[in-house]
Amino acid sequence: MTVIARDALRARFLRVRARTLALAAPLGADEQLAQAFPDASPTKWHLGHTSWFFDRFVLAPFEPGHEVDASLEYIFNSYYEAIGARQPRHQRALAVRPTLQDVHAYRARIDEAVDRFCGHASEVDFRRAAFALELGTHHEEQHQELLLTDIKPVLAGSRIPVTYPTQARSKDAALPLEWIEHEGGLHEIGARAEIAEKAGFAFDNETPRHRTFLEPYSLASRPVTSREYLAFIEDGGYRTSALWLSDGWQTIQQEHWTAPQYWEECEDGYVEHALGGRAPLDLEAPVGHVSFYEADAYARWAGARLPSEAEWEHASEGLPVEGNLLESRAFHPRAGSSTSSTSARGGQHFGDVWEWTASSYAPYPRYRPFAGALGEYNSKFMCSQMVLRGGSCFTPTEHVRASYRNFFPPAARWQMTGLRLARWSPT
Repeated sequence: MTVIARDALRARFLRVRARTLALAAPLGADEQLAQAFPDASPTKWHLGHTSWFFDRFVLAPFEPGHEVDASLEYIFNSYYEAIGARQPRHQRALAVRPTLQDVHAYRARIDEAVDRFCGHASEVDFRRAAFALELGTHHEEQHQELLLTDIKPVLAGSRIPVTYPTQARSKDAALPLEWIEHEGGLHEIGARAEIAEKAGFAFDNETPRHRTFLEPYSLASRPVTSREYLAFIEDGGYRTSALWLSDGWQTIQQEHWTAPQYWEECEDGYVEHALGGRAPLDLEAPVGHVSFYEADAYARWAGARLPSEAEWEHASEGLPVEGNLLESRAFHPRAGSSTSSTSARGGQHFGDVWEWTASSYAPYPRYRPFAGALGEYNSKFMCSQMVLRGGSCFTPTEHVRASYRNFFPPAARWQMTGLRLARWSPT
């Protein structure tokens, strides 16, 4: 990986840090302290944890005399075993100290210290710290997305309506579904060295670029819509065991799932809970908040399948990263988001919803994790997870790319996750 220039990295750091505060600003103090369920985190914790990352991995190793506050380290360390003990994830809301005001003051101190370091560090010292600094900005972008997905159940669960400011919903119709043919054969996937150099960054799990063999396949030009998913429900999809993987069938029985998360059945159909409030179900938009199990069952019902991550990346490589991403401020999937350029080249592949693939999250051939404690960032999760691709309406545009690998357990659905269909091409 080639690190971007000092001035550009410094500007990126300040831009990303400011965006996090802007995303948290519409939330009151009470909302920022709440933790909806064990796998989610309070907004206050996201604000503190992302600051701790720069504190621990940039300032402590590279700024002479800098020390991390041990109490803050315990509270804001996420999962780094090499760093030491930490607040249990399901108890993050119990950390009433530092206060929200204290966390904002902590952020300001870290911002000032990192900005000062960028200004005075020698070229040698800056180059030594640049990798961790750049990784920290991409790490914070992941937490910007998590901040939104983690606050959504808090707002949706309030009896007294609480909404987050969003752009008006689209009234567009879904684009016609087309099947885009792709050639089989030996192809390469993974972050290209020249792309990493131009963009300045790729996560370790995107590397190394390697060859993989693909059978000829077809990929849908857009994700599955809520209207299409509703047809699956109405046809008894959640009651037909033959459509489901064994673990998926067991999960929907135990959890009593009958529809995607945030759908609520009413007398005249469904409504859904979005960040912008409770509203009639947008049937034309891509369906979101479905688990891998639900995505897989739908694909079987539709006479198709989920694509492999290699197929998804092969079909997406070279397409511009554009679509309904965080900067649109819709914070909800939208219908008809393809542009003329992407439609002509195989459909819209970025934004709206993360797309489940049929691939388990595993290391690429010759994979090497980041060195030291940062090696825990991705590699320790390469078990019992499934890969998602493409980004969502909560994902910053400059964060995602064709080679980006997201991953979640197959039963997870609080993230903005949907699906795109694939099928084998005729032989």
